[in-house]
Amino acid sequence: MEPELLGNYMGEMPDHRPRAEVKIAYDDHALYLIFRVADRYVRAVAENHQDPVCGDSCVEFFFSPGPDVADGYFNLEVNCGGTMLFHFQKVPRQNPIALPASEYDKVEIGHSLPQLVDPEIETPLSWTVEYRLPLDILASYCYLTRPAPGVTWRANFCKCADNSSHPHWLTWSLLDYPRPNFHLPQFFGLLEFR
Repeated sequence: MEPELLGNYMGEMPDHRPRAEVKIAYDDHALYLIFRVADRYVRAVAENHQDPVCGDSCVEFFFSPGPDVADGYFNLEVNCGGTMLFHFQKVPRQNPIALPASEYDKVEIGHSLPQLVDPEIETPLSWTVEYRLPLDILASYCYLTRPAPGVTWRANFCKCADNSSHPHWLTWSLLDYPRPNFHLPQFFGLLEFR
């Protein structure tokens, strides 16, 4: 798959708009994602999995593992230091289910920056986050349509840095909403596996 650009923004046009790309692959057991970000004003202060990593320089994968978002969706958010938040939600922002360590520990994460980046790095740099997401984790929360040629999921890929000195909210699929909010499954794009 060619890299997909996270070229849309939410809210007002940010004064810093990093170039963020994602590639995705799959096999019978897992999804593999790699995000590459050309960035500035990079920070990572969340120390523990399930901390609010969206305040850091962060990449996010929102997805329903099938064609119908009514079954619920996952938000898998990983900051530039490899710290992860992984939730399942039936209804946006209502009673999110935080996946337990016994499940999120199965997600293998690689990252190019240290776990903590503080103070913020203001100079230009590129960073990557990649992970292997076992598909069996997903099946215990909702119906899973396993990736295969022609299968579609509903999804969005996002980049944010809510609490950086230059906040921004970028997306792959356009979210037609007046303020930043990635929890809008009705705007998830079609992710078609080949």
